Amino acid sequence: MNLTMSDTKQKVTIVGAGLAGALLSVYFAKRGIDVDMYERRPDMRKAEAGAGKSINLALSTRGIHALKEVGLYEEIKKISIPMYGRKLHAPDGTLTFQRYGKDDSEYINAVSRAELNKSLMDLAEENPGVKIRFNSRCTGIDFSKPEVYFHDDVSSESFSVKSDTVISTDGATSAVRMEMMKFPRFNFSQLYENYGYKELTIPAGKNGEFQMEKNALHIWPRGNFMLIALPNLDGSFTCTLFLPYDKELGGENSLELLESRDNLKSFFSNHFHDALELMPDLEEQYFSHPTGTLMTVKCFPWTTGDRVTLLGDSCHAIVPFFGQGMNAAFEDCTYLNEMIGKHGDDWGKVFREYQKIRTHDTDAIADLAQENFVEMRDLVATPKFQFKKKIEAELHKLFPSRFVPKYSMVTFSRIPYSVAHHRGKLQEEILDILSHGIDALKDVNWQEAEELITSRLEPIGELE
Repeated sequence: MNLTMSDTKQKVTIVGAGLAGALLSVYFAKRGIDVDMYERRPDMRKAEAGAGKSINLALSTRGIHALKEVGLYEEIKKISIPMYGRKLHAPDGTLTFQRYGKDDSEYINAVSRAELNKSLMDLAEENPGVKIRFNSRCTGIDFSKPEVYFHDDVSSESFSVKSDTVISTDGATSAVRMEMMKFPRFNFSQLYENYGYKELTIPAGKNGEFQMEKNALHIWPRGNFMLIALPNLDGSFTCTLFLPYDKELGGENSLELLESRDNLKSFFSNHFHDALELMPDLEEQYFSHPTGTLMTVKCFPWTTGDRVTLLGDSCHAIVPFFGQGMNAAFEDCTYLNEMIGKHGDDWGKVFREYQKIRTHDTDAIADLAQENFVEMRDLVATPKFQFKKKIEAELHKLFPSRFVPKYSMVTFSRIPYSVAHHRGKLQEEILDILSHGIDALKDVNWQEAEELITSRLEPIGELE
């Protein structure tokens, strides 16, 4: 990486040593910038992680690009499992496979959040300029200096840290963002879905084998609720049950009505009987694990003054249904690093341009993720959706530079999220027109398809 920094040794304070903070520290270390990271949790590499609230992650092109830039991808690849598509589990036990990309060269990677975070912290600390202090909870910040205030939850010591610049990567409930919200004209929105989730596990078989297809993301779509499962390296699957909180939305299929063991067993037997057969300790898992919440956060501005900014979930937390939360945060790191290459240690210019580039796109992926929740739980198993997917695949073959599936734009390219969102809507309109009143590819009006595509969609190469 090219250095365009001043001769004065720079020091950055990162609040939060999660995925984004750990990766960002490596970007900075490679530029010769010293980093002190402060994390409110204990060191997860030493403390036993609590089960039940860690939705497994789907690493894709945007995240891979960032990892490759700092030379970490080959290490992270060792703890990843490729998933080539969705494996749909129908109520009658029928299995259907829906490929994500055009072939096996396009896939997403299942990776454990905890294992990835541990690996990134290990790799970060290989750089002598990176230091991590755990059990250090941010309690406030003076933006004018900048000076960050912490409390050590083990020693009960309170302390403060002055720095050249501060970057907040402390998640959806960011303490730094909370302080920013006290300023005039700070725009903030927080939306909780009326859905919660429970994390469960399908264990490995007797000999450590996978009890379902290894290289797929498994989905049990059931209308207004669903179960998903992602593979782990040890042969197990991490499952996540998404259900409405109360019976007003979910009726008998709600978290409110699964408070008894009998109701739980009956619910799984009725809706997920093949998964139930693979979870002998379902009741113990369900009632010992906490209920997770689903939240979308949008805010603006991300930057206060010239030396403090937000990054990742602290400024754009999203629901997990497009598998892009981590990838979007890693892409933040990519663009912030690019701005440092352009402006050096003029942090005001760095942060303002980074913010200008990213806010529109992160708002777009938040909307895309909410839309994909409806697709995953309601639409993927319907004949109409599956037929439109067949048309979509044919159109991509016929017009590869113009008609690129929305999922591919988001997951297998670095096309801006806002562009993918806009083009996705145009392409959905075209698919609705072409699929209207028919249910077989032989009946598609391909001449009309060409006219619609060439008149409405620019070649994608002009947009990259």
